[in-house]
Amino acid sequence: MRNFNVGIVGATGMVGQRFLTILSKHPNFKVVALLASARSAGKTYAEAVGNKWAMSEPMPENYKNMVVMDAEADMQKLTGLVDFVFCAVNMKKDDIKALEIKYAQCEIPVVSNNSAHRFTDDVPMVIPEINPEHIEIIHSQRKRLGTKRGFIAVKSNCSLQSYVPLLHPLKKYGIENAAVCTYQAISGAGKTFETMPEILDNIIPFIGGEEEKSEQEPMKIWGEMKDGKIVPVASPAITAQCVRVPVTDGHTAAVFVKFTNKPTKEQILADWAEFSGMPQALELPSAPKQFIHYMEEDNRPQAKLDRNLEGGMAISAGRLREDNMGIFDYKFIGLSHNTLRGAAGGAVLLAELLAEKGYFD
Repeated sequence: MRNFNVGIVGATGMVGQRFLTILSKHPNFKVVALLASARSAGKTYAEAVGNKWAMSEPMPENYKNMVVMDAEADMQKLTGLVDFVFCAVNMKKDDIKALEIKYAQCEIPVVSNNSAHRFTDDVPMVIPEINPEHIEIIHSQRKRLGTKRGFIAVKSNCSLQSYVPLLHPLKKYGIENAAVCTYQAISGAGKTFETMPEILDNIIPFIGGEEEKSEQEPMKIWGEMKDGKIVPVASPAITAQCVRVPVTDGHTAAVFVKFTNKPTKEQILADWAEFSGMPQALELPSAPKQFIHYMEEDNRPQAKLDRNLEGGMAISAGRLREDNMGIFDYKFIGLSHNTLRGAAGGAVLLAELLAEKGYFD
């Protein structure tokens, strides 16, 4: 993979900060532009972030004195400066849609952490180990947008990473339906314990829009490309409940699944152990060597102990057992790091795939 110059749109927010901690050590992606709202533009990055740096590691020195650009007014200045941008802005959905289209039409590819274009039918929503072939829809999208280089590609919702990778290799047994309850860290809301005091000694049983994303986004990820569009599948049916819990990082999922052809526990464990995808085959820099790790202990995986497995890019599973009540066939626990695999890290891995396949050339 050759080297690429990168811009971060929404650089001052929590996901933008996570992008910078990841990319400060990346072998091929060099951040050359930081962009945010007009109120941050013209300030150094350290001035713009102020006391809102939310990462556990210090702000990388090489970004502190970079001058923040205006994400909207300075867009044209990026032409020729960057090969692509990551986008993680905090705006209204329609405004994000319009902004990302403008970047693409300026011939600047966009790898987005936002939800705005996840259901645009020619925008690929990719978990690289699961549906890498969906990036081919970019050719159709470019025709619609009238671009040669510009396009939009998105990653899926962060909570999906804790259960969709565990269901995916089991689809061959005919998943009829699944139920999932996700227990989601406060960083998924862009918060810390200091900025979300109401979560202390508490759980909040509602996260706006999250259950709909958890139920619907897997259908597009498992969808098929047809006539220049990605057509979501109709099944399996997934029902979800999403709860905010007092955890800094790491989304946990309790999963229940019913099969047409029920596998043995040994078959499921073997499928998880053997599951790898294109990122592993291509040896992409951010790809975990072992995608799914199964833990035999009854009290694992735990967010505090296991979220950083393989740099936070692996998925942990545990407590696989039959449902003795006969309502489902099996139940298990999944865990993923929501700002690494789930947000910025997942977007970086998607960008690595796009780079390796020549979409930024």
